[in-house]
Amino acid sequence: MLLSLAGKEIRTRELHAAGRNQDAANFVLGVPGKLERKYRGTLDVKIVDGVLLPVITMDLESAVASVVQAESLAGTPLEALKAQAVVTRSYFVAGAGRHAEFDFCDLTHCQFLREAPRPGSPAARAAEATRDLIITFDDKPVAAMFTRSCGGHTLTPADIGIPSGGYPYFSVVRDFCYKNTVRWSRRLTAKDAAVLSDHREAGRLAVDRRLGWNAVPSNNFKEQKSGTEFILEGVGQGHGVGLCQRGARAMAEEGAGFHEIINNYFPNTSLGHVVPHPPPESRMERQLHP
Repeated sequence: MLLSLAGKEIRTRELHAAGRNQDAANFVLGVPGKLERKYRGTLDVKIVDGVLLPVITMDLESAVASVVQAESLAGTPLEALKAQAVVTRSYFVAGAGRHAEFDFCDLTHCQFLREAPRPGSPAARAAEATRDLIITFDDKPVAAMFTRSCGGHTLTPADIGIPSGGYPYFSVVRDFCYKNTVRWSRRLTAKDAAVLSDHREAGRLAVDRRLGWNAVPSNNFKEQKSGTEFILEGVGQGHGVGLCQRGARAMAEEGAGFHEIINNYFPNTSLGHVVPHPPPESRMERQLHP
């Protein structure tokens, strides 16, 4: 890598950037003319297969608040934001290792993450009010998923051909979502419709990658042939598994707390706490004295 720093040029294979005493710092990571994003944490940049790879390490609660801010609609009630914070934190704790060189990306492939919310904002308050709380099943953290709109009932991972990750999920019916669902219609070629014939998430994402991320909004649809094309009539937005953000918002507006919301979308689970990692001395002591 060629670094331009304080008027000097430095060549290096790796870069580590942090605040004073190796603490987290606020910084901007950008690609000139394409994107610019703000983060708080420490930054490592290295070369992998001839490509620059920036990896950000950040505090769990900062990441949770950032995702809640990025993934939630304005005006979402606080209790629904708290439920989102618990789901997001559970996913981070249980789902590490999604990528080879780092744990998570900041895209919807993992969880959409952008700039941390300002202190006192609804997203920051939701993260703080639920600090360390996660969803557990059989005493293990659940890599909890969420969707924008379930269309009336949530799906299970088995329904769309993805791994369950230890928690089987259950199809949850929400009357509000059924009566107030997001409805959509799309026209696709026979070739694209064939990819979607089994209603699997992999097929939907394959079509969306080619045609745009809103080409097929959900896996909940019916298809009908029209000449050389197929018409898809569907409901909902997203993969349909786990917490339904639209339903959670409606439950909160009706007075439900975040505990009730989580119990509704993740039956047979419990709320637990993040287990802190022991300091290096403790780990060494256990190795020496099993």
